[in-house]
Order: sequence, then structure tokens, then C-alpha cells
Amino acid sequence: MDKFKIRGGTPLRGELPVSGSKNSALPALAACLLTEQPMTLYGIPDVKDISTMQSLLKYTGAEVGQEDGAVRIHAKSLDRPEAPYDVVKTMRASSLVLGPLVARTGRARVSMPGGCAIGARPINMHVSALEELGASIEQAYGYVEAQAPKGLRGAMIHFDRISVTGTEDVLMAAVLAEGETIIRNAAREPEVKDLADLLIKMGAKIEGAGTSIVRITGVKRLHGAEHTIIPDRIEAGTFLLAGAITGGDVTVTGCNPEHVAGLVVKMRQAGAEIEELGSGSLWVRCSQRPKAIDVTTEEYPGFATDLQAQYMAWMSIAQGISLVTETIFENRFMHTQELARMGANIRIEGRQAIIAGEAELTGAQVIASDLRASASLVLAALVARGESTIDRVYHIDRGYERIEEKLATAGANIQRIE
Repeated sequence: MDKFKIRGGTPLRGELPVSGSKNSALPALAACLLTEQPMTLYGIPDVKDISTMQSLLKYTGAEVGQEDGAVRIHAKSLDRPEAPYDVVKTMRASSLVLGPLVARTGRARVSMPGGCAIGARPINMHVSALEELGASIEQAYGYVEAQAPKGLRGAMIHFDRISVTGTEDVLMAAVLAEGETIIRNAAREPEVKDLADLLIKMGAKIEGAGTSIVRITGVKRLHGAEHTIIPDRIEAGTFLLAGAITGGDVTVTGCNPEHVAGLVVKMRQAGAEIEELGSGSLWVRCSQRPKAIDVTTEEYPGFATDLQAQYMAWMSIAQGISLVTETIFENRFMHTQELARMGANIRIEGRQAIIAGEAELTGAQVIASDLRASASLVLAALVARGESTIDRVYHIDRGYERIEEKLATAGANIQRIE
């Protein structure tokens, strides 16, 4: 397995470009199953989760190709409307194809999600919503099997709690359902809005995407379209924190500043200087130790759970005591044990982490436990005194495109060891 070797202490300087959003690209790829016409997507990041989804599309019978920075999908026929375990075992997003497959073919067989061990992401809301749309569903032997031989019909869907993938899955199923579907307590994340924009380009009738109530009027069929994926707000936030934690002077380019506003507010409170430069760029500098500032993760537009671990790495060198409260996933503090190996002073009490900032961290051998935890260890290693080795970086490869190369261009002393 690959490792990162990082020697800390060098302030980052220069530009850090943001790739297309992994969390937007995955549902966009799944949406290509909804039409028999060719689709073209731009800005798809070259990360492991994306290659897994592309392999899944090929398995179902779709043609997938890449050229000139574009991914082209032609799902003319779907001979195998399935997502087998062997294909999707490393990916959390397998449930995203459940809705499109049953809407397009009348049946689907999808393995339960795999991926990071950060806590439960129950698929029961997807299942209940699809049953409301008229599908009959059985769960057995690690698979969800859905049948709707007469097609889906519109319904009133209310999520007991906000679910991004649940909203996306129902959205994709409802666009081909007969009649009107209303989703209440829908996720408001930018990735949901981006998916809706793509579906509208394909001929779907959707109102209210990006709000808590979404209305979909089903159509008989969708057509091909071209679409550019939004920038990855989690990568943008990670790079902002990388610039701040190293005491650097960094411009994060190709991002959408509005999508990271929740993080920017907290970073400014902690003492970072951040300015919007226009053309999708944010400049960050932090020339002194940050102040300890509490955060609580929330659904968008609140503080993103996917930035919690990286923010905690920064708070590990802050002046004072900060509290990080995790409300989305119940097992998302696994990185704290590894940060402690680097000198961080963190105590866990239920869903709250109490961080007493230290003047410095020190290099150590650490192991990445999940995607965002691995990013937090990279940030900690960039500022730590001495050398760090981060094992199991296949986790970070699931969601960051050549992160070590991007950081190295800004002065980081980082290399991949195969």
C-alpha cells in the first residue's frame, strides 16, 4: 500500500487548484443511466471513487470513455441493472444507482454501501421513498432488490432527517415517475442542486432544488446533455486549512467561495486572513497561532462534517481549548488517536471532541482510517516538527486528485512511497 512521507515546517506559498466535486460527480454519473442517449460530463475528478462508479456503469451495460478532459457515457441498453458487491465494496455511493436503475428498467439489485468506516449511512430512507413511489423492495444477503415492472408513480416523500444521497436517489427516480413527486426536508447541498441542474438539461421538470422542498413532475423519457461539475468544496476547504495551518500564503483557485462560507467564518474568527479575489479564488494567510474556536457540524449551509477532521488538526495547535461537536456521523473521531501520536491533546466525550491546543506537533508514523481523516493527518504532518509517514493513503485517493502533487507545487515537502 502507498504511503506519504512528509517533512513538516514549511509554509505553503502559491496556488492550489481545486478539482471537480467528487460528491457531485458520483450522482451525475449515476444520472447518465436514466437516458439511452449519449451524455458528456466535464470536470470529473480522477479519483478512486469515480473509477469505481465508472466500472459500475460499464457493468450495467453502459459505454464509458474519456477524451479531451470529458467523460462520455452512453447507456443505450442496460443488460445488467445491478451493482454487485465485488464492484462497489470500496464505495459509499453504490445506493445512488438504485433509483435510476429501477426508474429506467423497472428493476435493480444493488449491494449495500461500503467505503469509509465513519458510521452508519442507513439506506432505509432510500428504500422507504422508493416504496412510496411504487417499487416493491426486498433486502437480503447484503443486497437491495427493487421491482417496478409497471413503472414508478409520483408521491409525497418526507425524510425524517436530511439525507443527501437519499434526496439525490429519489430525485433521479422521480424524474421518470408518472405524476408529481414532492420531497420534503430535502437536502440543500450544492451537489443536490448541481444534480438537479443536470437533470433539467436532460429534460426533467424540477422546481426548488437547493431548498428543503423539491417538486418533480415526471416525464416519459430524458435525452442526452452536456454538463460541467461544480468545484469540490471539501477540497477547497482542505486547501484553505492547509494554507492556514502552515502559516503560509496560499490562493485556492477554481472554487466557489459561497460553498465554503461556513468554514471561512470560523477560520476568520480563529485569526486567519481570507479574501475573495474573484474568478473563483480565495486567498488565505495566517501568520500567528490560531485562536481556539468551537464548531458544530451541520447539514449545508452549516459547517460541513467532511471538514471536521481537517479543522480539528488546525485547532490542535490553537491557543486555548476548542470543542468540536459531530452531529452527522457517530464514528467520525477515529483520526483523533492518530493526531494524538503527533502530540495533539484531544479528549472524546460522546459526540464531542475537546482539544487543548499545543504549541507544536511532532512527526510520527500514523495510519489513515478514512477519507477525511487522512486529509487531517496530512495537514498535521505539514506543520509538525520532523518527519511523518502516513500509511493507507488509498483512503485519500478516493476523494482527492493527486493531492501530494498539488501540495508539492506550493512548497510542501511531501512524497508518495509506493
